[in-house]
Parts: sequence; structure tokens; C-alpha cells
Amino acid sequence: MRKLLVLVVAFIAASPAFSQEIPTKTKNKFDLSNRAGDHFMVQLGVNSMQGAPDSIKDHLKGLQRSANVYIMLDKPFKGNPQFSIGIGAGIGTNNYYFKKMIVDIGATGSPLLPFRDVDSAQNYKKFKISTAFLEVPLELRFTSNPEMPNKTFKAAIGIKAGTLLNAHTKGKVLRDANDKVLNNYTVKETTKNYFNTTRLAGTARVGYGNFTLFGAYSFTGIFKDGVAADMKTLQVGLTISGL
Repeated sequence: MRKLLVLVVAFIAASPAFSQEIPTKTKNKFDLSNRAGDHFMVQLGVNSMQGAPDSIKDHLKGLQRSANVYIMLDKPFKGNPQFSIGIGAGIGTNNYYFKKMIVDIGATGSPLLPFRDVDSAQNYKKFKISTAFLEVPLELRFTSNPEMPNKTFKAAIGIKAGTLLNAHTKGKVLRDANDKVLNNYTVKETTKNYFNTTRLAGTARVGYGNFTLFGAYSFTGIFKDGVAADMKTLQVGLTISGL
């Protein structure tokens, strides 16, 4: 009994010393007092019409340009401010340029959207389709140093949902079949009839400081089901943003 009592007393006496030897893991503490809670996000990019048939793809001209502008709120995680949620609202625009093709979005009585090949007919020197969406982007963000977001590696993945505000075509400089100029008028047609008015896209960004490369792929088609081929927009470009 006496031996057991001695062992118990010895164990109790040794416990504080043993516990002091166990290292405790400390969390990194970040000072976010100088980090902005909101910011602008500007994106300049190019589009690709994924799924376009050759009869349309062969008439696409040059770079299909796009631009997006958002106002974003940034909410860092309390447990680990290297991660944050970004949410905002803004405008996303897309332009699709064609050579010797007229897309007649104003056609009436036609269930199919007419894509007219005008290689041997009157054509416009410049012709484009333009769309503008009101969009709400949502991002999960990572920043290696949340205290200095302007001088650190960063990455983000997310989604954005949008509703169509405007869709139009614009043709400039009407020419005959031999490309002789007939007039310099600009013809604009505005209608949403053939367009998908809802857009949902996946997004990703990666970069350093205020500049990141971005990509966005639309899960929804450019046009309504059944009126044209199932074409979706792939967008890549440069983002300028504080976070």
C-alpha cells in the first residue's frame, strides 16, 4: 500500500513538469485594420463560342472582346483570414464579331435564329452581336498574406449568376457582293427574343497583387433551346482588383 501511495504522489508531482514540455500550436494572428472591406473588380477578356458549328465558326472575326465591372464585398473567415468570401454585383458584357454573316435577331415568324451567309451578297464591313448581363458573382478566395493583399499570391473559385439586360446586333458600312461600299450607315437591332435571359457560369482566378488571370465558363447557352446550336461562352482574360 505504501509503495502504491508513493507512486501516486510521484506521478502527481511529475505531471506539471511533463505538461509544460508539450508544445502548444499557436495560430497566426493577422492585422486586417488596413484591409479594405469592399473594392472594384474590373475584367478585360476575350470570348470563345464553344459548340459553334463550322458554318458559324468560319465567319467569326478577330478577337471576341468582353468586359466586366463589379463592386465586391470581402468577408474574411474569422478562424483563418487567409480565406474569405467575396460577393458583389455588376455588369458583364460580351461581343461576338462576324465577317460576311448577318445574324437576324429581328426575324419574325421563324422558330430558328437565322445566321445568313452573305459571302456572295450585300454584307457589312463590321457586324457584331452584343449582350449585357446584370450579374452577381460569388467567390471563395485565398490570399497567402491577408495583411498585404496588394503584394501577395491569391486565387479564387466561384460562380456568377446573371439576368440579360440588353442584346443587340450592329452592322456598319454596307457593301455589295464585291465589297464596294454602298453606304456608311450603322444599323442596330435590339431584341431578347432568341437569347437565353439567364446565365450561370463557373469562375476561377489566380495571380499576384492587383492582377490575376481569370476564366469563366457559362453552363447555360447563349441562345434559347431549339433556336440555334447549343453554344456556350468561354471567357479568359485579366482581372484588376484589390482583393
